[in-house]
Amino acid sequence: MPKSTTLLERSRAAVWHPCTQMKHHETLPLVPIVRGEGACLIDADGRRLIDGISSWWVNLFGHCNPRINAALRDQLEQLEHVMLAGFTHPPVVALSERLAALTGHRLGHAFYASDGASATEIALKMSAHSWRNRGRPQKNRFISLAGSYHGETVGALAVTDVALFRDAYAPLVRMGSTVPTPDARLAGSGRSAADLAREAASALEAHLQQHHAETAALIVEPLVQGAAGMVMYDAEYLRLARTLCDRYEVHLIADEIAVGCGRTGTFFAWEQVAGDDGGWPDFICLSKGISGGYLPLSLVLSSDAVFDSFYDDTTARGFLHSHSYTGNPLACRAALATLEIFEQDDVIASNRLRAAHLGKLARERFGDRPDVAHLRQCGMILAFDVTTAAPDFARRFFAAGLELEVLLRPIGNTVYFMPPYVLDDDEMHQLIDGAARALDLAQR
Repeated sequence: MPKSTTLLERSRAAVWHPCTQMKHHETLPLVPIVRGEGACLIDADGRRLIDGISSWWVNLFGHCNPRINAALRDQLEQLEHVMLAGFTHPPVVALSERLAALTGHRLGHAFYASDGASATEIALKMSAHSWRNRGRPQKNRFISLAGSYHGETVGALAVTDVALFRDAYAPLVRMGSTVPTPDARLAGSGRSAADLAREAASALEAHLQQHHAETAALIVEPLVQGAAGMVMYDAEYLRLARTLCDRYEVHLIADEIAVGCGRTGTFFAWEQVAGDDGGWPDFICLSKGISGGYLPLSLVLSSDAVFDSFYDDTTARGFLHSHSYTGNPLACRAALATLEIFEQDDVIASNRLRAAHLGKLARERFGDRPDVAHLRQCGMILAFDVTTAAPDFARRFFAAGLELEVLLRPIGNTVYFMPPYVLDDDEMHQLIDGAARALDLAQR
């Protein structure tokens, strides 16, 4: 029996895979990956799969990146872990300082966790607790956009508007409110994406007028709503939302777990919103790419005003949230190595050229296809919607892509590309060509 077959059987028997109906793997086999190299994952049969989705949006600079590897080897010889309650260490201090500087020190306090949903939980708890410490405990409700996704833990599900993830756990969830999404696809004839953004902001204002006294925060995925199907919208919505949150005394949480770390064309997506005079959110959540795709790490950056509301002699007024691996030195060192690559390689500038080339190739292959609609791009995120009646389109496309040595995993009928920042021209051609051929196969 081939080793890969044995590995697949062992995995199906012992591993409960995430976001998966395990029975589907009776007909759609797991992919046994044994090695990573640059933009590619290599399976047990030696196939090189171009990782077009960065292994669930986390990998920025390729698999087994030598610079991140070297940083981790060095850190392993110094300190693997120490609890962050009552202690500190050089990597967590340096990372916190670097991130604060990237916000212009507008968000100068970093609180650490392990994954995106945990960062959402922290931001929500921190917002409500901050209002409580200010003598306004009634401000404990939350607003999110229609179609939003902010994680799958119980608190995060309260601001996640994706029925597939939320409905089974509805009895456990204290649901927040949703307001209309500024999804640019809904603009239609005669209206621009900015027009739609202003209309959606008007709906937000109407909600805040009625509910601001009980609302702690609005949480948004800036510029791109990921799990909703790579919904893209105009930055005007965020500018107006910031103004409205100020007016009605509501925190604004920017969930940059998926869209941060350069994905939208700037390190923080919010940089495309804020002006030199301010306009930043009260919180930014980061995860996924911040460690370069190496180790679980998430964090919440918060403003001085939020931090100061907890600063007190009374323990109960502190933010009493933790987990054992908070601020793990290895994860922080991977993140520092990631930030060093951004700086040393001028990644944001080079990504503009890479994104332009990726968009050009996509327009050439998909722009005139009758079964493709809403071809759209925001930095290094590119997506289109497929007209199909097949209920299993996503699985069919995924399987066809693997046969063509490209890893792409549609969200429903939306095919998207979120590759590592190391694709060369040949790999971009292979990725787009493979997607086009996979679409042909999946539509048969």
